[in-house]
Amino acid sequence: MHDRLTSASLITAIKTPFLSDGRIDFDAFDRLAERQAAAGVDGLVVTGTTGEGHLMHWDEQIALIAHAARHFGDRLLIIGNTGSNYTTEAVRATELGFRVGMHAALQINPYYGKTSAAGLEVHFERVLEYGPGIVYNVPGRTGQDLLPDVIESIARHPNFVAVKECCGPGRMAELGARGIRSWSGNDDDCLAAWADGHSLGVISVLSNVVPGMMRRLLDARTREAPAACVELTSWLFSQPNPIPVNTALAMMGLCRPSFRLPYVPMSRAEREHGVEILRKVGLAELGVATLEPLEDADFSTN
Repeated sequence: MHDRLTSASLITAIKTPFLSDGRIDFDAFDRLAERQAAAGVDGLVVTGTTGEGHLMHWDEQIALIAHAARHFGDRLLIIGNTGSNYTTEAVRATELGFRVGMHAALQINPYYGKTSAAGLEVHFERVLEYGPGIVYNVPGRTGQDLLPDVIESIARHPNFVAVKECCGPGRMAELGARGIRSWSGNDDDCLAAWADGHSLGVISVLSNVVPGMMRRLLDARTREAPAACVELTSWLFSQPNPIPVNTALAMMGLCRPSFRLPYVPMSRAEREHGVEILRKVGLAELGVATLEPLEDADFSTN
């Protein structure tokens, strides 16, 4: 399984779609996942940051991981986000995630209640006991950078696979020099890291919108994306993720315009700007027939 995981260059941090009453829209999830598989994406992170696992009860998270594994696990790697700031909770969720069929776990370091380097090592040792694990370093959200010395210690565990690294190509190059593999967690600089051989590829938000384009860019090992793609990436991160990608997929008609609070849709002016950018990318590339900014009244929040 480690070899299959580390050969995956494009993994989508897939959005979780919701019904108008706030429940998970499993039918829409299937359509989104099918679109990813058809585009040649290698795997999905389910209920990650983009998938709003932090706004779900654990039973919802495990149910969606199980659903993804059952329906798409033969074609896509299913990486369940089972990390938590509470070690015992992360252990329990990880054990359940593997029982329902996920191929690997995404494990974030304890956030808000930050711990010491020694505490980090014990935390990851406990959660890695249950199967292949990807460590997620995103200090912009956790407030704590997992430095290479700490990662090097964690990487000695036989179930450690790699890092989802959000500190850029320089950090990934440093990890690589220590024999530690990583995926880029940043769409804006992932191509350079991939082209230079410093990463396994990318765990992407952008590929929710343009999976086929991302597949081609990675396969070509190009260092720079087309201008329209760069502009789209900038717009997708103009507000905290996943607000813009939720808005984009709703405007593309791929899911209902339903948000879980505290996320709210972008303003009408921001949506109109997003539609302009998406039209530059092209309807054929997006795989949709129409694009609409929608009305404020079209959106529901729960």
